Amino acid sequence: MSIEIATSEFEDLVRQALDDIPAVLAELVDNCVILVEDHPPPGEPDLLGLYDGVPLTERDSFYAGVLPDRILIYRLPILAVCDSAADVVEEVHITVVHEIAHHFGIDDDRLHELGYD
Repeated sequence: MSIEIATSEFEDLVRQALDDIPAVLAELVDNCVILVEDHPPPGEPDLLGLYDGVPLTERDSFYAGVLPDRILIYRLPILAVCDSAADVVEEVHITVVHEIAHHFGIDDDRLHELGYD
């Protein structure tokens, strides 16, 4: 049985996770929006978050006039893997950091080495 947390409270947890990112890194996030959605894309029921965009490491002088990158945090899958409110706080933090790392060009292999599975 998964824990239940209202969307507004979950969004507050995402904001808190963003606030916990060191300012020196947060200032480097560029042209990126963070959104909370209930469900991941079809066929990806276990996906907790997704980075959709052009990582900073791949941008060049031709990067202009594009829509913002998106970081999507999926509320219901996160709640489904958590047993307590404390678990949700931790999982939201891990997922937000994981997806922001992709914005910085860090791939899943390196994130795994760093402990962000």
